Amino acid sequence: MVLALVVCAAIVAFAVIGLTVFAVRRRVIQRVGGTFDCSLRLKMPADASTQPDLDENGQPTPAPVHVTDGKGWVFGIGRYSGDSIEWFRVFSYAPRPRRVLPRTEIEVLGRRYPEGQEEMALLSGSVVLRCLHDGAPLELAMSEDALTGFLAWLEAAPPGQRVNVA
Repeated sequence: MVLALVVCAAIVAFAVIGLTVFAVRRRVIQRVGGTFDCSLRLKMPADASTQPDLDENGQPTPAPVHVTDGKGWVFGIGRYSGDSIEWFRVFSYAPRPRRVLPRTEIEVLGRRYPEGQEEMALLSGSVVLRCLHDGAPLELAMSEDALTGFLAWLEAAPPGQRVNVA
């Protein structure tokens, strides 16, 4: 009986320590400032388009239709760091960012609202931003406010840097 209580107490203690480490890690990441909630699609669909949502005359075109099954999305925290964005997974103990997205390598293709099962996989009120990162398709999901800040950060690039914001 005593052994069972000790084992239960140890399990509860480890769970509390684990949750505390998550909270402390998030606080340390956000302490610097310039952070926002940002989901990243790690597993892009095979049919993901790399074409912008605007035609040669600047008119909107229908977004490419692909299955929005909601798979591949991971909750994270984006942090502005000079000329790049550092992306951290929320549920990780890693002190370093999982991805670093330099401003010069991001090209915005368009935006859309989550559809189908994506609505359940993402935070409510999210907007999905279709981008190219170093020539590869990338999707980020963030709130409208975070999206405004992200696009302003992209447009605020120093002179001479190529910036493409749809």
